[in-house]
Amino acid sequence: TEAIGLYNLGQSCCLNSLLQVFLMNMHFTGILRRITVPSSPAQRRKNVPYQMLLLLEKMQCGKRKAVCPTELACCLSLHRVQLFVQHDAAQLFLTLWNLLKEQMKKPELVEKLSDLYTISIQEHLACQKCSFEIKRNSTMLTLPLPVLDASSHRLKTLKDCLQYFFHPEELTGQNMCFCQQCGRKMPFLQSMKLVHLPQTLTLHLKRFCFEASSRTYKLSHYLSFPQDLDFSEVLTESQCQADDSEKAAWRYELFAVVAHSGSISFGHYCAYIRSLTECKWYCFNDSEVCQVSWDDVKCTYGHSSRNWRETAYLLIYMKKPPQ
Repeated sequence: TEAIGLYNLGQSCCLNSLLQVFLMNMHFTGILRRITVPSSPAQRRKNVPYQMLLLLEKMQCGKRKAVCPTELACCLSLHRVQLFVQHDAAQLFLTLWNLLKEQMKKPELVEKLSDLYTISIQEHLACQKCSFEIKRNSTMLTLPLPVLDASSHRLKTLKDCLQYFFHPEELTGQNMCFCQQCGRKMPFLQSMKLVHLPQTLTLHLKRFCFEASSRTYKLSHYLSFPQDLDFSEVLTESQCQADDSEKAAWRYELFAVVAHSGSISFGHYCAYIRSLTECKWYCFNDSEVCQVSWDDVKCTYGHSSRNWRETAYLLIYMKKPPQ
């Protein structure tokens, strides 16, 4: 019933933050509690869902302010997840999710896990000269949102980032595509249309910038995000490939923020999570957990002149119940 911290094992703040986001999500833990327990001790040591379930039970049964995720960390190391190194939260989230999906034996649980997190989009490529068009359906676990536009101008709100992500792009010059109808390379219009959004929606603010010169730096400028997000009000009709009943369910409330402070080479993660039972915000900073306000969460919007300050990196939204 209480928010419990996780001890840092040595540069494990990224893992700890993501584990808290998973385990504070009652939709996820409802799936986790239904897994098949592996039969042998060796299998149990290597099974990520089982070790995550053990950690959840340890957090719920104890009266300590924090517990140690050693067994789960050792389990992850058996699957080539490095320990005692700095991780990127977006990449580690994908790694954890894929390990969970691979090791859940019940097909119905795999399906429920996919339904809980998977975003469906349709990619379009249209020749600018004729009617030739290519459509391809695909799925994503996160929406990787640029925080700069094509001219390197800073995007200032989450709405700006979403609209830019779904804005059509002209493929010209060296980026032209071969058109089967025209018989040669032609300018194309590339666009993405939103088809389906899951119960738990993960947005990745791409604040780590990689340049051709191999220089990597963090973009810490101010970028606001709302507590309530309605995708039907953010995207245009042409950016959606969904019926009215699907779009009516695109109303979200912010559930968690995974924030990064510091630089590319030396940083720290923590998680701000809204308890679904208490509707209160908590900051999970490894073993330290404290209740915070929405104003505290807004401090992760960023600040252009303070690059070491906390900035939101992953935003996790939860679908609102139907009206």
